[in-house]
Amino acid sequence: MANFSEEIIGWMEDAESQVQSRFREIDRIVDRNQWKVIEAFQRHQVSDFHFAGSTGYAYNDRGREVLDLVYADVFGAEAALVRPHFASGTHTIATALFGVLRPGDGLIYITGTPYDTLHKVIGTTGDGTGSLMDFGVQYDEVALLSDGSVDWDTVATKMNGRTKVIGIQRSRGYDWRDSFSVSQIGEMVARVKAMNPNCIVFVDNCYGEFTEEQEPTQVGADLIAGSLIKNPGGGLAETGGYICGRAALVELASYRLTAPGIGGEVGAMLGTTRGIYQGLFMAPTIVGQAVRGSVLAAALFERAGFESRPRWDEQRTDLIQAIAFSGSEQLIAFVQGIQRAAAVDGHVVPEPWDMPGYEHPVIMAAGTFIQGGSLELSADAPIREPYIAYMQGGLTYAHVKYGLLTALQTMKERNLL
Repeated sequence: MANFSEEIIGWMEDAESQVQSRFREIDRIVDRNQWKVIEAFQRHQVSDFHFAGSTGYAYNDRGREVLDLVYADVFGAEAALVRPHFASGTHTIATALFGVLRPGDGLIYITGTPYDTLHKVIGTTGDGTGSLMDFGVQYDEVALLSDGSVDWDTVATKMNGRTKVIGIQRSRGYDWRDSFSVSQIGEMVARVKAMNPNCIVFVDNCYGEFTEEQEPTQVGADLIAGSLIKNPGGGLAETGGYICGRAALVELASYRLTAPGIGGEVGAMLGTTRGIYQGLFMAPTIVGQAVRGSVLAAALFERAGFESRPRWDEQRTDLIQAIAFSGSEQLIAFVQGIQRAAAVDGHVVPEPWDMPGYEHPVIMAAGTFIQGGSLELSADAPIREPYIAYMQGGLTYAHVKYGLLTALQTMKERNLL
């Protein structure tokens, strides 16, 4: 067993006692989401033959077809496209945006600058080759107000006849702001539709699935996208992503994934189907374990003298726990401590590096069974001011607890507490 200092153990015991009321609320959300998933499986009569693999063109792969129906049902959408062929969340989001946007159309993100890996997809950084802007899509964004809310006055001035898609990022990304709740997203949708009923509202739903009882498509979002190696994969899906929303828009996205006229009618699942189904079944419970861990992290690090966001007693709408440090040494020690607690690659010491798709050196703790699987306990941070680490995931609460203790112990050993 690890040798944690008595002071750190005391902080942990106090923090765990403090957060029990929040845990009861998390458990209630888990129950509702678990029942919702089970009922979707039952309505579509999922059977073991749906788990069979397919090859080649995979025409009439009934398991794949029913999987789309189940996802659409769970997310309250008209249609869904769930595939292992999506390489990442960024790929999935790009597929959705390229699917519905055409040259001359306008895209406006109203929640500030989107996550770093989307900058080259949009074309705001890099050489622009193959980006949305390179294909003639007009892009703009609206910074959030100082209180973290949408600047509707500026949105109104920037929307015009070419504006086809309004983008919303649910999670905080690498920003020191609150993530947006589903009810807040519903309010955003209503305001956008009041300005232009034909505008497509797209939501990057990464890290948010099953943290609340509803999803953005249930409050009016036209299209959402996310990664299967995050929340909805339940730690079992080995790769992939999903797009849900209005049937016509999902079909357009499917044409971008494969080819026009082919769309979602083909695509060999190659043995991934069972893991995707089972991962969805497990997702509400595993997400609940991760959210418990994030609440504990907030309480524990607040007790240790650090600022966290959200605070332990605030509403949760994604997995991410942001913790602010006074300098890069503290931040790096925290991330390396999370890695030390991993069952996989616990012996590896992560260092900051120029990761593809990012604009600053990034350090990542990712001792995971699924490479990049951020429903598993992980942490990452750009090495830039302000020095904020973003922790997420945890297939079990016990692992998150162990990781937090190890991170604090690592910092203590380096005289950084």
